[in-house]
Amino acid sequence: MGWLFGSALKTTMVEPGDALPGRAEPAYQVPVRHRVLGTALAGPWPEGTEVLHLALGCFWGAEKELWQVPGVVTTAAGYMGGFTPNPTYEEVCTGRTGHTETVLVAYDPATVTAADLLRRFFELHDPTQGFRQGADVGTQYRSAVFTTTEEQLAQARGIAAQYAPELARSGYGEITTELVPAAQAGPFYYAEGYHQQYLDANPNGYCPVHSTGVACRVPA
Repeated sequence: MGWLFGSALKTTMVEPGDALPGRAEPAYQVPVRHRVLGTALAGPWPEGTEVLHLALGCFWGAEKELWQVPGVVTTAAGYMGGFTPNPTYEEVCTGRTGHTETVLVAYDPATVTAADLLRRFFELHDPTQGFRQGADVGTQYRSAVFTTTEEQLAQARGIAAQYAPELARSGYGEITTELVPAAQAGPFYYAEGYHQQYLDANPNGYCPVHSTGVACRVPA
């Protein structure tokens, strides 16, 4: 996103003991409803809805791509995979919370599967860049999948393993995407209200995706 706060270019994960202290309660309120889909941002959602958390760089552009997928119930921008409780955007951008910009995707598995979303995830960004996506550099832009079911985790691992040779044949390095159960990664913290569906509220906003152009055609 190109906004630099303090050590935003930090490319080494902060140690838990050195992370910012955060706070016991959120520092802000978030909207109740998705401004595009009209669904509840934090639930409750229809019975059978499943959740997957995807981090692929700047969450503005990533969220827009994902809310347009048929079968997606809602999306939300947030922070995950770090140590600071209830962080703010400014804190995340210092690199001292350990979080990465993440999109919560609630979806109807009868219409779109986790494998469908995971293939799209890998195609929408460069999963080989480590602590960056394009010009956005820092641990808060690292690639990650935080799963909520064992099936999602197995699918993520399988798709990554099968996609890696395709990337290698196109001249890319090893996949650096973290594949971690959400229970291990810690809570998903909703980002500030102005981040939610940002590119709908700001259609001229700048947040490109960083696709490699390599198709992820691996089977489910």
